[in-house]
Amino acid sequence: MKSTPAQAWQKLTTAARRAPEDTASLQAPYGFATRVVAQAFAVADRPVAQMIEGLSWRALGISALIMIAVVAINLSPVLNSIDDEVTALTDDEITELASI
Repeated sequence: MKSTPAQAWQKLTTAARRAPEDTASLQAPYGFATRVVAQAFAVADRPVAQMIEGLSWRALGISALIMIAVVAINLSPVLNSIDDEVTALTDDEITELASI
């Protein structure tokens, strides 16, 4: 006859109460922390997530290249406009800026 879950639970708790208390068994086994960390960082079989992750890294690289290109293209006009503003300053304005 098969026991019910309540009866099985009762048997398990009774056996646990009778078990001797051993302080050595309370410690984690050797290498337990290493196994836990290894399993936490293990690559799971998630092909869709891995595909999206690979595409996102590629998109990040492409966007960084585009950003560098845009900055390089627009750097010259920005520097020229700053140079024009500096050359247009009068001596009084330069003295005022230097005193700040």
